[in-house]
Amino acid sequence: MKTVWNDPDYRELRGRLDRLIPTAAAQWGKFNAPQMVCHLTDSLKMASGELHVPSKNLPIRFTPIKQVIIYWAPFPKGAPTAPKLLERKPAAWEGEVDALRRELDALVKRGPAGPWVPHPAFGKLTSKAWGVLVYRHMDHHLRQFGA
Repeated sequence: MKTVWNDPDYRELRGRLDRLIPTAAAQWGKFNAPQMVCHLTDSLKMASGELHVPSKNLPIRFTPIKQVIIYWAPFPKGAPTAPKLLERKPAAWEGEVDALRRELDALVKRGPAGPWVPHPAFGKLTSKAWGVLVYRHMDHHLRQFGA
């Protein structure tokens, strides 16, 4: 299982970010590439506790449903997300991509020890679950744009 806590997996994501271009067409969904970069940056800020995203009382908060979604089930294309992670408008491309790199680097440098805020949809997560979820979420959106 790939995770941002594994250095080769983290470096893979960083390399894929370097191949992302602002004019890449989405293979699904409503994002353009700059919007997707903002969404990923803000989701990492959420994971670190820097950006508060209101919780939802959803059935996916409970075991075993959340484990199936985090570890095994494919991420659905066009799945709903928290409105707070869609609010920000992209600025200049390079600045947005640099911000995403910095957030990813800071999260990885912080390491799995945490502490971790509850996820707004999944509730309390272990550091292992956060590492896998961050990797899978970024992978999902990078594939969306061919990176």
